[in-house]
Amino acid sequence: MLEYYAGIWRQKKLTKAKKLLTNWRVLLLLFFLLMAVVSIHPAPNNSGVAIRSVLPNSTAANTGFESPKPNANPLSWEVIKTINGIEISSEAKYFSAVSDLQVNQTILISTNKKTYKLTVEPLTKITILNQTTTQRVIEEVFDEELNKTINKTKLVKVPQTLTEILGPADLGLKISKAPTTNIRKGLDLQGGTRVLLQPVNKTTAEDMELIISNMNERLNVFGLSDVLIRTAGDLSGNQYIIVEIAGANEEEVKNLLAKQGKFEAKVVNNTVFKGSKKDIAYVCRSSQCAGIDPSNGCGPLADGNFVCNFRFAITLSNEAAENFASSTQDLQVVTNEQGDDYLSEKIDFLLDDNLITSLNIVASLKGQAQTDISITGSAIGPSEQEAAFNAINEMKRLQSILSSGSLPTKIEIVQTSNVSPLLGNEFTKNAILVGIVAIFVVSLVVFIRYRKWQIAIPMTITMASEVILLLGFASIVAWNLDLAAIAGIIIAVGTGVDHQIIIADETLRGEALKSSWRERLKNAFFIIMVAYSTTVVAMVPLLVAGAGLLKGFAFTTIVGVSLGVFLTRPAFASIIEILLKK
Repeated sequence: MLEYYAGIWRQKKLTKAKKLLTNWRVLLLLFFLLMAVVSIHPAPNNSGVAIRSVLPNSTAANTGFESPKPNANPLSWEVIKTINGIEISSEAKYFSAVSDLQVNQTILISTNKKTYKLTVEPLTKITILNQTTTQRVIEEVFDEELNKTINKTKLVKVPQTLTEILGPADLGLKISKAPTTNIRKGLDLQGGTRVLLQPVNKTTAEDMELIISNMNERLNVFGLSDVLIRTAGDLSGNQYIIVEIAGANEEEVKNLLAKQGKFEAKVVNNTVFKGSKKDIAYVCRSSQCAGIDPSNGCGPLADGNFVCNFRFAITLSNEAAENFASSTQDLQVVTNEQGDDYLSEKIDFLLDDNLITSLNIVASLKGQAQTDISITGSAIGPSEQEAAFNAINEMKRLQSILSSGSLPTKIEIVQTSNVSPLLGNEFTKNAILVGIVAIFVVSLVVFIRYRKWQIAIPMTITMASEVILLLGFASIVAWNLDLAAIAGIIIAVGTGVDHQIIIADETLRGEALKSSWRERLKNAFFIIMVAYSTTVVAMVPLLVAGAGLLKGFAFTTIVGVSLGVFLTRPAFASIIEILLKK
């Protein structure tokens, strides 16, 4: 007899398990959970130190090290594994390995991508003396009679200098602990500097976009790739710009942002124009004079890729046009493989003395003092759509570079704050521990309240699912997880518990009233949708209030409650319906 009832019990359990695994709401939740885990990509065994940024013109940069691309997944960062055969498993071991380096010493740095051979450069101090010396200089000039370029020598007087070697120069690498997930940590969790800026004058949306583009370009030039720049405002209509830079100290960031920035365009080391309203009167950004070149747009390449050409117009001052004409009048005309005629020298764009790009000069501009000229370039991609996308991005980058140093309004630093990475690490550990304890305590209280594991266990699983879904969403959209975002997650999960209790109460109350499951869930979700609407409406003002400092909280809360209402709550309702239905 016992075996008979045991068999019936097992059969019921198998039937309920089958219903759970075939319910479309549960399957939908499992699918999104799988996508979230794949996006988070947990890698607990990832060791070493990750390269956060590479200082331009440093030993590392000259050897081939590159900064991570902006908004790249943390697990795609290059990770240092060994230095001269010594395993680098922590930041302390990295600094220990590079602390005793000597000038001209050769070292091998192995990463998860390749091995680099570096020669430690000296850190020098150059003092200009009050003496001059005569030197023989060889320069290339074009001889019109011989119709070729020849070398000529001349004597020039140059000041004497005294060079002192102060020791080994820094390698130019900024590192951090190797990431173990694709979740991007905000400053509160990893350390860095946050700066609040305010335009002195009221600016349009277009001018604000120009300011942000210039700042991005300037900070990227200095090797700072892990940068977040966003606009913000308050309810009084004030405009702000928030700059967050991980791994940089407050003084470095203030110096970079306070600088006006210097843009120069040079031809054969002659400055033809600078990035100021005095030289560049206008940089076109509208679709009428900027975009994919209509006469020479996109086309396939022999290697299977596609190339797209862009163009945009700029207006130079008369003085800048004359400088350009005098710098190009002696250049030769050369023909490339495609049959296009260009001048023998390119025009170099430099931002804060760093070479950004070099462009060909069309032959028709030789010695011409034209104020209205067209800047052209191209970009490559595996498809025509991607090539066009890359070309537009490159065009916008050049437009920002040409406007650097000529911001539409002055920017003031309102506030700066520096966050220690040690505090962030401690907070991360404590937040994880407190979160686990909170879920356990809530589950215990729910079990005591209902005395049904069919409600307590699904509720615990649902709470954990909502956290995973939110973290997965953050990794997909490259959202930085900071204190405000964590507060939003807590609110979202807490709201989820409230909604699940409503579902459980309505379900059990409906059972006592002998109402159908459809009616019970309809009543529950009516209350839930009202509460959801109230929460979203309450969060919307925070997206623009508080100078944007509460945006992370509001955004995370809205996303969290939305995922819950449309994904986890229906799955929870289906689970308890299957488990409680007799």
